[in-house]
Amino acid sequence: MSVPDRRALIVRGGWPGHSPEESTDLFVPFLKESGFDVVVESSLEVYADAEYMAGVDLIVQSWTMGEILPDEMRGLRQAVTDGTGLAGWHGGIIDSYRMATDYLQMLGGQFAAHPGDLVDHTVEIAPEHAEHPIVAGLGPITLRSEQYWVLADSLNEVLATTTIEPTADSPWRSPVVSPSIWTRQWGQGRIFVCAPGHQLADLETPGLRTVIERGLLWAAR
Repeated sequence: MSVPDRRALIVRGGWPGHSPEESTDLFVPFLKESGFDVVVESSLEVYADAEYMAGVDLIVQSWTMGEILPDEMRGLRQAVTDGTGLAGWHGGIIDSYRMATDYLQMLGGQFAAHPGDLVDHTVEIAPEHAEHPIVAGLGPITLRSEQYWVLADSLNEVLATTTIEPTADSPWRSPVVSPSIWTRQWGQGRIFVCAPGHQLADLETPGLRTVIERGLLWAAR
């Protein structure tokens, strides 16, 4: 029996509507099978423990909204800068700590809206990154779920996008192309973000599940 040689830290909590416990539990067996010792925390205090964080190879965060204290934010940012991977999906990673500008800068994107509730939409793989190991061999992913409108910057490597179409009642008049899946280098650390994932059923969708599993491995130190 192989001995885990890397540590994955799952930090989960915040707004319960995104099922932080149930959603992260879906990926614990995969992480263990991939050679990680998995530790689960339901508090952000662990981010402030510099000695502990220095030994973490991957952070899987599912914490929607809420607030992060300054020492927790500094610890999280320093860990990623020093090489700890950071990964997550949906509001658990891009709708966290809305007032923490250091966090928003590090992530490179922030949830802005999801026009409509559950809508049929497609996540399209970016042709220029079709060979990236996270999305290689995958085609479009179709979902009936929240479709995130995301504010983002050009440091991201956008692997997939979604197009938000206006309706007769929309205040915008042209389709909006929004990033759905991206990676980002921050210091020595890698960041992986998957904007879809509102429902547990989304995370069980074969294409999306594959993307997230690959993204976790890609981000890890």
